[in-house]
Amino acid sequence: MEFKFIQYEKRDRVAYVTINRPERLNALHPPASRELREAFLDFRDDPDTLVSILTGAGDRAFCTGNDLKYHVQHIQPGELWPEADTTVFGGITDDFECWKPIIAAVNGYAMGGGLELALACDIIIASEGAQLGLPESRVGLVATAGGVHRLPRQIPLKIAMGMLLTGRPMTSRDAHSWGLVNEVVPLTKLAAAAERWAVEIRDCAPLSVRASKQMVMSGMGMPVNQAMETAFSELDNAMASADFVEGPRAFSEKRKPKWSRG
Repeated sequence: MEFKFIQYEKRDRVAYVTINRPERLNALHPPASRELREAFLDFRDDPDTLVSILTGAGDRAFCTGNDLKYHVQHIQPGELWPEADTTVFGGITDDFECWKPIIAAVNGYAMGGGLELALACDIIIASEGAQLGLPESRVGLVATAGGVHRLPRQIPLKIAMGMLLTGRPMTSRDAHSWGLVNEVVPLTKLAAAAERWAVEIRDCAPLSVRASKQMVMSGMGMPVNQAMETAFSELDNAMASADFVEGPRAFSEKRKPKWSRG
C-alpha cells in the first residue's frame, strides 16, 4: 500500500499507523481520513496483526483535528464534511467495528477531532506536555465525531461538560488523573511505552483479547445482568479454541503458552 498522508507498516504482528501531515500539525482532511480508513480496515482484516499503534508525525501534535483551512475552502454552511465525501473522520470514529485493540500514542496536541480519534482507541499513552481538548465551540463547530458522546463516557460528566462547553484543554497529567490517559511518559520515551503496551497485549491470547474488547464495548450500554446473559461471538470463538485448554495447561506446566493464530 502506498499512502500520501499517512505512514503504515507492520512489524512483529503490530500495525503502526502514523498521521503524516506535520506541516498542518497532523490535522485531517477527507483524503487523509480515507487513507486512515484503508489502513485500519487492512489491520482489522489481517490475521497476522494483533494490535495497532496510532500516532502523529513529528513532536508537536498527535492530531489537531479537522483541517480548518481545508474546511474553509471546501465546506459549505450546514455541512460537516464535503457533500460528496462519505469518509468517516479519522477512519475509526464511526461505523468501524474492530475487536483488535488500538493504542493512541499522543505526542503533543490532541485537539478537536484529534482527541476524538484518541477517544476511539482503547488505550491512550501521552507525552509530558501533551494537551487534549475539544475546542469546537470556540470556532463555531461541534465535536460530532464522537467527542460529545465518548468523552462523558470516559471521564466524569462534569469534567467532560467543562471541556465541551468552554473548549478548555486538559494537560496529559490531568487527563491521567481523570482516567482518560493510561500512562504519561517523556516524549522521547513515548514510542517505547506504546510498544511496551502493544507487546503485552500481543503476548496475551488473541481470541481472549478480542472477546474482552467486544464484551466491554458491546455490553457497556446494558444492565450488568443483561450483559452477562448476552451471547458474544468473540467469546464463543475463544471458548471453542484450543487456547481455552492451552492457557491453563501452560500455566500449570510453568511455560509460555502457544496461542492459536487469531
